[in-house]
Amino acid sequence: MEERYKPQGDQHHVSIDDREEMKVTGVSHVDSFDDEEVIMETQLGLLAVRGENLYIKHLDLEKGELYMEGLIMEMVYAEDRGRKNKGKGLMERLFK
Repeated sequence: MEERYKPQGDQHHVSIDDREEMKVTGVSHVDSFDDEEVIMETQLGLLAVRGENLYIKHLDLEKGELYMEGLIMEMVYAEDRGRKNKGKGLMERLFK
């Protein structure tokens, strides 16, 4: 069985309230963000969140917490870095 890297802190959880507030735990890195897309590394792989007027309200990588606001329209997980998609670009990993 392949062992996954898990940073210190809570397990990975996602909570969305009324498609306008999102709380994510288990975040190890934010790869990119703007008002339409936030791409982050979590304990369970890359997570891309797309929407409108997205805003990161709180980010604490030591605790692995990210809170964001805006209209959330889509959430997509991709494989972990370092797994079978190693060497592929970010967009290739997100949209196989």
